[in-house]
Amino acid sequence: MSKAEQPAHTGSGPFFERRYWVDVQHPRRPAAELLHHIKGHLPEYSPDMLADFEKAQGQPGELSVGDEFRIKILGPWNGEVRVTQVGADYFELTTLENHPEAGCICFTLRPHATLPDTLRFEIHSRARSRDGLVALTYDTLGIGRKVQQQTWETFCQRVAERSGGLQLGPVQVETIRQNTAGTEVTHDA
Repeated sequence: MSKAEQPAHTGSGPFFERRYWVDVQHPRRPAAELLHHIKGHLPEYSPDMLADFEKAQGQPGELSVGDEFRIKILGPWNGEVRVTQVGADYFELTTLENHPEAGCICFTLRPHATLPDTLRFEIHSRARSRDGLVALTYDTLGIGRKVQQQTWETFCQRVAERSGGLQLGPVQVETIRQNTAGTEVTHDA
């Protein structure tokens, strides 16, 4: 039986909004073809030593609302996610009960807003830790945050490589942390 979804409001600790993105100029594959490949081969883009995706529900080679993945995550916690939205240029995964995070993550591939013949691939997560223990190891100690950042940076790099185009600089990372003390924005490259 499928687990219940675990939205951000059910979590603990600060709310994090994170964006990881990479720009690719002169891609050899059209955006629709590239995103279709990502949707059908999601595990190939994630570093399996850090976050190994395995499809638990749904047709192989496709991505549909309701599909589910088990993720073996480096460290003591594994998790499951469900596909909750699929569109022409995006898809969204929502965490399920007992995942280390409570929230969702959206993957988009779109033409760059200002650069011609350039695509932007972006991963945008909105989540909190599942509980206080996860919040401690994730945010306070920074262990989970480092694993997560490396996972999504590698994912972006693999998308850029698959595109066949020129990656314009390193993967960009932006974190917005909201808690009772206020909002803090950080940028990493």
